[in-house]
Amino acid sequence: MAYKLKKIGVLTSGGDAPGMNAAVRAVVRSAVYNNIECFGIYKGYEGLIIDDLVKLNARGVNNIVNKGGTILKSARCVEFRSKEGRTKAKATLDKYEIDSLVVIGGNGSLTGAMLLEEEHGIKTIGIPGTIDNDLVGTRCTLGYDTALNTAVSAIDKIRDTASSHNRLFFIEVMGKGSGHIALNAGIGAGAEEVLIPEQGMGLDRLLDSLKKSEKSGKSSSIIVVSEGDKIGDNVFKFSSHIEKNLPHYEIRVSILGHIQRGGSPTCFDRVLASRMGVHAVDCLMSGQSNVMVGIIDDKMVTVPIDKAIKGGQKLHEDLVRVCDIISI
Repeated sequence: MAYKLKKIGVLTSGGDAPGMNAAVRAVVRSAVYNNIECFGIYKGYEGLIIDDLVKLNARGVNNIVNKGGTILKSARCVEFRSKEGRTKAKATLDKYEIDSLVVIGGNGSLTGAMLLEEEHGIKTIGIPGTIDNDLVGTRCTLGYDTALNTAVSAIDKIRDTASSHNRLFFIEVMGKGSGHIALNAGIGAGAEEVLIPEQGMGLDRLLDSLKKSEKSGKSSSIIVVSEGDKIGDNVFKFSSHIEKNLPHYEIRVSILGHIQRGGSPTCFDRVLASRMGVHAVDCLMSGQSNVMVGIIDDKMVTVPIDKAIKGGQKLHEDLVRVCDIISI
């Protein structure tokens, strides 16, 4: 039996991720398809506090499925973290008679959605929009595939110059405390070593590995480092230590940074965003709320938001083993 919705709001929050626009498009068009009014909320939760909303229709989200970033903009709203701020957000939703909200974002964004429902009864559904792939209950988050392909493409280019000289490159990729981008990009780009938070590698082990690589005839090496790795204070300090112990190498550091967040989403992320957006509206119509949509074994699933934001998604141990074997 369908749950009677008044109006749906949709927002993007936190760090942007490729595919967010495709998800917004899917939410809006699914709402229109089911004869439900849909409002876009600008600049995340800040838009709810300052009353920055616009009614959207099917034509209003034309030609955005291929665009990176988010047409609704994004912001981190300090005021929303307080009960008083969330009360202001509720007042704005009441003004437009919006009783359901789709939040596209990462850990912090989904936490805000959960609190808004718990404190004010707004029905909320989360769509995991973050390149870090660090939410429980989905095989991959929205934007992860695009970020991964961007990282591999950049590392391929760096390898060209590394192999032209006797150089060792440390390449830092995004991921906070999650090593998914580093591990998969490292395997895909043929890195000699991958340093990730989940598998702490000591300096001595890394030095031994690089020395073996040197003895086996490798004249250059690529080391992929997750920004969340705890080995050194920063990748520059870490690289200086290696340079002192391996004087035959010229050490270079490249931080890929925010290029991993930008760019046109891959086909995979566009399709995933479309499926997640439609499923989010389906969930609201069936009376579900306070859940995040995800994909497991190519099927759309839901997981309680409080579970999704806890702990982070584990790495596949087989991938770690594969990385160790093929990097010799």
